Amino acid sequence: MAAADVVVWDGGNNDWPFYRSDLEIVAVDPHRLGDETSYFPGETNFLRADVVAIAKVDTADPAKVTELEERIAKVNPKATVLQLASAITVSDPERLRGMRVLAIEDGPTVTHGGMRYGAAAIAAEKYGATLVDASPYAVGSLRDTYEAYPHMTKVLPAMGYSAEQLADLEATVAATPCDLVLVGTPIDLTRLIDVPQPTMRATYAIEDTGSPTLDDVLEDFLRERGLI
Repeated sequence: MAAADVVVWDGGNNDWPFYRSDLEIVAVDPHRLGDETSYFPGETNFLRADVVAIAKVDTADPAKVTELEERIAKVNPKATVLQLASAITVSDPERLRGMRVLAIEDGPTVTHGGMRYGAAAIAAEKYGATLVDASPYAVGSLRDTYEAYPHMTKVLPAMGYSAEQLADLEATVAATPCDLVLVGTPIDLTRLIDVPQPTMRATYAIEDTGSPTLDDVLEDFLRERGLI
């Protein structure tokens, strides 16, 4: 560690740093209001946070964003609160208009994460596409996944934890009648499976929407320690 000026830990909601951090930034999701105090160790991260970043404020219900701010003030009043948009982009929005689209989303987000939709579904509906339900065409382990998580009625979870699951995912996509497959997974899914239909990716990037910004927080932190 002596060779570095700053050590960055990038964790998820299922872990936390194994050392005491000087600055902990935790993201929360207003689309899943209440999860920040309902799950372990997500709640641990929420309580430890020096900075709480409210993501997806551009697509969330404003009332839920406000309620989340109130919860932060009550549960972790010392935290600096940021508001961030998660701007979703696709390469050719007009191509989606009027199309029957199969939205493939990040597996953990829409299964045990409890979300009914993700970036692909949001983009598809925003640009005038009709979402196709893949559950009637699910194969093997994907059929079991839909039975375990019946809330997924408009998206297909990207389940690829084994060669068998990837094969089932590939077969499910091929069997689903649609004009286009819109992939909202963090990686390019077409590198792992063959997709016979035309494909497009939905990606997103974080944008500051208020003050302070994430840059403000980081610059203040580094300046206080003489690193800039």
